[in-house]
Amino acid sequence: MMPASRTQRSAPANFVRLALLLLAGLSGGCASTKIYSVSTLPREWHAAPITNTRTLDLTKLASATVPESRIARGDVLDITVAAGSGRDDILTMPARVNDDGTVDVLHVGPVPVEDLELVEAEAAILRACVQQQIYVSPLVTVTLKRPKVNRVTVLGAVEKPQTVELRSGNSDLLQAIVQAGGLTEDAGTMVEVTHPGFREGSRRGTPPIAAGEELDGNQLASHEQPTGEFRPRAFRVDLASLSQESRDRLELPDGSVVMVEKRDPPALQVIGLVQKPNRYEFPVGKNLRLLDAISLASGTSNALADKVYVIRRRERGEPMLVEGSIRKAKRNGAENLLLEPGDTVSVEQTPGTVFLEAVRSVGVNVGGALF
Repeated sequence: MMPASRTQRSAPANFVRLALLLLAGLSGGCASTKIYSVSTLPREWHAAPITNTRTLDLTKLASATVPESRIARGDVLDITVAAGSGRDDILTMPARVNDDGTVDVLHVGPVPVEDLELVEAEAAILRACVQQQIYVSPLVTVTLKRPKVNRVTVLGAVEKPQTVELRSGNSDLLQAIVQAGGLTEDAGTMVEVTHPGFREGSRRGTPPIAAGEELDGNQLASHEQPTGEFRPRAFRVDLASLSQESRDRLELPDGSVVMVEKRDPPALQVIGLVQKPNRYEFPVGKNLRLLDAISLASGTSNALADKVYVIRRRERGEPMLVEGSIRKAKRNGAENLLLEPGDTVSVEQTPGTVFLEAVRSVGVNVGGALF
C-alpha cells in the first residue's frame, strides 16, 4: 500500500482548524438588528390571511330586490282613466314613478305604487280617483311603458368587463358582478364603487320625459330633477367582510362604476440552504406558510438545516426580521409562520450545518470515502 501524500495527511488537521474558525465566527455575530421570534412578532406585522374569492358567499352582495313584474322607482307608466263611453271621456297620460314611490295622476295627485303589481296599481289609482271625487266609477288601466334601467360599468377582475343594464330595484353589486360574468381567478376581495351624485341645491319640476323628449305627444304628469354641481362618491367594499356592509352601499344607481381589484402579488424569495433557491410566484387566493416556501424550493440542501429568517418588508419603515425553526414548525402549527407576498425566506447556516459541509468537503478531498 502506498503511503498517503502530505496533502492527504494534513487534511484532517486543516479540517479541524477550519471548523473551529467557522464555529467561533458564527457564535460571535453582531446583534445590532432586533430579531423577533414567531411568538413575539408584533401583531401589526402578522400576515393577513388571504381569502379565496371563489369560496365567498356573494349572495351577501344583494340588496333588497324588486320582482320584475312589480313597479319600481323611475319606471314610466301609461295610465288610462276612462270616465265614460265617449272618446273625450278617456284620458291617457304617461307618468314616472317618483323617488318616494308615488306616481302623480292628473287631477288626482300622488298615488303610492312602488312595489305593486300593475293590477294592484290600477286599484290604488281607482280608489284615489273616487276618494278625491274626481270620477264616480272610472275604468283605470296601467301599463309599463318603460322600465327604469340603470347602466353600471363593471371593470377589473371580472370575466366580461362591460357596461351592464340592471332593472331598477334589482341594481346592486351582486347583479353587476353576475352580469359581467363573475369574478376571475385572480380577483381580490376589494371592490371600489363610485356612485354618481349631486350637491344639494335647487330642484326643477315637471320636465318632459328623458330630459326634453316627448312620449306619444305627452309630458310627464309631474317629475322633479335635482340640479347643482355633480359630485361622485367613491368607497371601497371588502368582499371578505360583507356582513359589516350597509345594504344601502350595495345598491347601484344609474351611472355607477364598479372596479374589482386584480391581485398581482409580489414574488416570494427563498434563499440559503435550499435545493433550488429562487423567486417564486405567490399563489393567488391561497395562504402560504414557512414549510410551504421551503417545499417550493425542493427542501433543504443540508440535513442539519433548521434556522430560518423571514424578512418582511412593508411600504413604510425598516424590514422586520423573524427567526423561525423548521423543526418547531413541523411540531407546532403556530410556529409555521404565515407568509405574505414579498417575503424573503432564508434558511441559515449554523455551526451544525457548517460542520457537516466541512466534513463533506474533507471527504471529497480524501477521495470521497467519508460521504
